[in-house]
Amino acid sequence: MTAISVLDLIPLNATQTLAEALADSRALVRRADALGYSRYWVAEHHNSGAIASTSPAVALAHLGEGTSRIRLGSGGVMLPNHSPLVIAEQFALLEGMYPGRVDIGLGRAPGTDPITARALRRDMSRETVDRYPSDVLELAGYLGDVHEEIDAELFTKLRAAADVANVPDIWLLGSSLYSAELAGMLGMAYSYANHFAMNGNAVEALDHYREHFRPSARLSEPKAMVSASVLVADSLDEARRLDLPTRVFKYQLFAGNIGPTMSPDDAATFSQRVVNADIWHRASGSQYVGPADLVADGLRRLVQVTGADELIVQPNGYDLPTRQRSVDDLAAEFELPAAATMNE
Repeated sequence: MTAISVLDLIPLNATQTLAEALADSRALVRRADALGYSRYWVAEHHNSGAIASTSPAVALAHLGEGTSRIRLGSGGVMLPNHSPLVIAEQFALLEGMYPGRVDIGLGRAPGTDPITARALRRDMSRETVDRYPSDVLELAGYLGDVHEEIDAELFTKLRAAADVANVPDIWLLGSSLYSAELAGMLGMAYSYANHFAMNGNAVEALDHYREHFRPSARLSEPKAMVSASVLVADSLDEARRLDLPTRVFKYQLFAGNIGPTMSPDDAATFSQRVVNADIWHRASGSQYVGPADLVADGLRRLVQVTGADELIVQPNGYDLPTRQRSVDDLAAEFELPAAATMNE
């Protein structure tokens, strides 16, 4: 059975406070934990009125409270925005809070606009891109996963915490062949960001990863994940109606003016008044929408064609009940361990 996980951007709708959005995500991770999902990841995004997950480590420390078995991780931390030691320290603390179930997903994009990237003190030069592989290895070394490609002497002098009993699982994330190849060469797990829906090729990326994979001390065989955005409802028409806010979000993203997530009714009104038809045409909603069996069939095909070992879904929707419906119904469709018991 393919492992299935949840990716959360901690969406903020037009009626919510930040505290309310966090409370919704805490309820969702607890539900995913109880249903038998494998992982719960949160993303790093900045300067957005619609996304509250600016700091994955801080969010996970809060969201994980009350969970018992699900792995908690970043999907992902944008490493060029940060010092490798700082991120290692943050996730070492998370490992202390939730022993043996912490993941670090790493990306190299800024996760924001150029102005905010500069405010984050992100070096926008080519040197930063070239330094990314060594930053990944440096971060891993601080957590006790020392690769032969890097000078081990540094880690006799610096460490992320007084004690890191379990080394967090490190994944490289990306939507390009660069990250796929790097993950393979370093012998790390790889997650393809298919949920971006930016006309990438998930099959090509995962094949490229496997072709370049070299066994490491932590991973003897390739380990690949693919993501997808979803919305489950009673009918295809209802799912499309509930998914309109996601399409409006994509439109605003392309137009450079993102606001809080609209309600389905407000999104319908907005869709009738769009000022740039070309952008609206390019803006799509979730990738898999409709009744649970239809969505699950599409996800199974995605796993089949990519050969992914794991699947991670981003449940979209204006409010918690809409997102939770997707999590509940897909747990049943994929026959997760606790789903049958909880639905009795």
